[in-house]
Amino acid sequence: MPAFTGKTFSSFYKNLLGINQASNIGVTTSTKEIQDGTGDNTSISLSDDQLIVKPQNDNTVSTFVAQDNGANNILAVDTTNSRVLCGSSQVNALTMYQEFNATAISTAAGHHYMLATATAGYITTYNLEEISLGNGADPALVLDVSAESDDTYLIVPHYWYLPDAITIMSAHVLSGAYAATDRDLNFHLVSYDMSTSAGTYGDLSGGVIVADSGLTEEVTEDVIKIDTMTNLPTDVAAGKVILATVESTATDLISVKIIVKYHIQ
Repeated sequence: MPAFTGKTFSSFYKNLLGINQASNIGVTTSTKEIQDGTGDNTSISLSDDQLIVKPQNDNTVSTFVAQDNGANNILAVDTTNSRVLCGSSQVNALTMYQEFNATAISTAAGHHYMLATATAGYITTYNLEEISLGNGADPALVLDVSAESDDTYLIVPHYWYLPDAITIMSAHVLSGAYAATDRDLNFHLVSYDMSTSAGTYGDLSGGVIVADSGLTEEVTEDVIKIDTMTNLPTDVAAGKVILATVESTATDLISVKIIVKYHIQ
């Protein structure tokens, strides 16, 4: 702040900050902009209980920033992309992880099998059954649950229902096989519309391939492979259901895990 000693008021009044308040009553319960001496608004508004930071001209990736004493951002509000970044790595504050998995799932070559969410597995008292989404190049983009031979209580654990819109940032795959010879695995994430109408409740339609892995090659009983899925990041709307699938080039037992990194929009 510049020193005012020995200066006329006209030489420094523009640098003074004050409340946009017509009467001389100071801070009140009503939020008012903080202005410079010429009456131009800053990005700050104040009341006796509230602080607001709002850009006056353009949104920026650092509308509000808190730093350590080394000038490293610890908290940053990005009003351009509507996100809050935190920590030394500046990760989106709404970052979360969803897992899909299968333990000792028995596959037929070329079929796309659903993976359960992390809340379920294939080693419970009532084992989840292998449910195929077809043997095409990609998983089927529709699912008629009433036509499935399995009861719906065995299908529910595979559904990842989204109450909010999300952005999937990345997805990593771990896989291993009960097999002495090499086999290749292929993984997909697919988003669907879910019916909430009588007679078709729970049916899936309008499937869109969100991400795939390409082939994870040479998976055997002697290795655990890790791979990264492609076509990410991508947005998925609220109300969708996401299914994860695995396809093997052989008929055998495999165990897989997909770790999905995402944030709520």
